[in-house]
Amino acid sequence: MRILFANRYFHPDQSATSRMVSSLAFSLARDGIEVEVIASRHYYNRPNEFLPAEETVNGVRIHRLWTSGFGRRALAGRAADYATFHLSAMAWWLRHARRDDICVLCTDPPLLAVSSALPIRLRGAKLVNWVMDLFPETAMELGMLRSDTLPGRTALGLRNWSMRRSALTICPIEAMARHLAGQGIAKETLRVVHHWSDKNEIRPVKPDENRLRRTWKLGRSFVIGYSGNFGRAHEFATVLDAAEKLLGVKGIRFLFIGDGQQRPFVEAEVQRRGLSNVVFKPFQPVENLQESLSVADVHLVSLLPQLEHCIIPSKFYGVLAAGRPTIFIGDPDGEVGSTVRTFQCGEAVRPGDVAGLIDSILRLKHSRLHLMTMGNNARYLLETAYSREYGTDAWQSAIAPLTASDEGAVMPSLTSGALQ
Repeated sequence: MRILFANRYFHPDQSATSRMVSSLAFSLARDGIEVEVIASRHYYNRPNEFLPAEETVNGVRIHRLWTSGFGRRALAGRAADYATFHLSAMAWWLRHARRDDICVLCTDPPLLAVSSALPIRLRGAKLVNWVMDLFPETAMELGMLRSDTLPGRTALGLRNWSMRRSALTICPIEAMARHLAGQGIAKETLRVVHHWSDKNEIRPVKPDENRLRRTWKLGRSFVIGYSGNFGRAHEFATVLDAAEKLLGVKGIRFLFIGDGQQRPFVEAEVQRRGLSNVVFKPFQPVENLQESLSVADVHLVSLLPQLEHCIIPSKFYGVLAAGRPTIFIGDPDGEVGSTVRTFQCGEAVRPGDVAGLIDSILRLKHSRLHLMTMGNNARYLLETAYSREYGTDAWQSAIAPLTASDEGAVMPSLTSGALQ
């Protein structure tokens, strides 16, 4: 059996989709499975740096395809990068895919399964969709693509066509799987496998032992952190309003780590409002990740409520690994909101509820016991439900029927999350 992954970014890139695909690919290789990856030669946030076209890392053979390298700042340049990856991937499948290969296509670039479905089928391989972000629904919910237009209907129709021709579609949350079932995708081809984090790569670091906390001169401040992508799917107005109202409260600092489409707006607002209690830092290298996630006393995770069925903020699982509470800004009854409430590892407020966000921050600041209890609950939840070991085991259980012989019995899976 050979498993082939396709995603625009892969190790050593540290973007969200790259971390998930790399974690799974390396885990499968350690289990003795033949694993290969096709990706681009670029980093997510460093478009002028290039990675080797071919290499083997931790038993995984990596094929990095040529694509344009305009980067993520302009939509036209990003579209060109998407299109060239589609074309290069199609050509690669036609040359290299083999009968009975399991070809796992992720959702960066969007609609990759559409362009790859026929080449993979012609080669006799099996197509698996591993959906990270649901497209075109995300673009529609953000107002970037209208569902009642020809481009919108075409994109949705082609996406559904590719999924109906897939042996399996793996979703990170139940809400996404239910939505796809409502789009006519057969329930028996849908599985739910939650995202995860590596409990050994990210461990809690105490404030007085955290080098970055000292280097960044955060001292004894109560730090509210945001770490990851500043994308269109995330809400920042509530955080900025809370930071402004807390400007006069001694010892509170907001720490933003990462980059993305909305970071220039957030930086401009911080400057315009004179928010001296806000600190910005760039994406951190993987060797600093455990310390950077542990700098904050509590983390903010946000998602626009209309995107609950489209996206799961993967940063949430890193926060769990760091043993820090989460304040979720989004739908309190959504995936993250209900999780933090059920397992008492954080709190949830709706976008625009500035008073509620401030109350959550101050409650955690003034109760060290409450803060520590929620942090311990977060780490326990990671270790028992969202660890890399659990996630990769569930993923292998999901694809097990594809690897079984025609004559052999298929063992039912309890961990793969078949949609009921």
